[in-house]
Amino acid sequence: MSGPAGQLKGRAARLARLMPSGPSKAARTPFVLLVVVLLGGGLITLLVLNSALNEGSFRLSELKKRTTELTDEEQALQHDVDNYSKPDALERRARELGMVPGGSPAFLNPDGTVRGVPAETTAEPAPPPAPKSSAPAAPPAAGTRPRSTAPAPPAPSASATPSGAAARPSTSATPPAGTRTPADQPPTSPGR
Repeated sequence: MSGPAGQLKGRAARLARLMPSGPSKAARTPFVLLVVVLLGGGLITLLVLNSALNEGSFRLSELKKRTTELTDEEQALQHDVDNYSKPDALERRARELGMVPGGSPAFLNPDGTVRGVPAETTAEPAPPPAPKSSAPAAPPAAGTRPRSTAPAPPAPSASATPSGAAARPSTSATPPAGTRTPADQPPTSPGR
């Protein structure tokens, strides 16, 4: 028996002759090189992707932190705006500027007559200043100007009547039905 091909007969023997009988190292070398190159390329690609994802993660955490800081600042500013918008704060600041509350208003009717009695408004005595505490006063916020406390000049009298119309005092301070006074109109707030 000369070898394994001699024992096989027919078709199997012919196939055995086509196949190389010894181990071939030349055919395995390119395959091993291809596998090593593919594995090395895959590892390098994973390293690059991992680095990019980590960089994006750091950037995202910085942006979230900045968003939180800006949200806190927005809420603080909104709180300040709300405090300055309160009626008592508006009245106090108006008095500091020398403004006084208006008296009862007078209205002009469509025919030119005056309804109500216009009167000159005089300044009431300012309320006493709040007692100073031992804590030092906070410095003004950046971008604010110091307020002047000089009183404003008195407003001109509104007792003038339109020409050709006689002023008729009314017994009722309410206008006729169907007419709206400024007090009856709903308040408007720009930007809200």
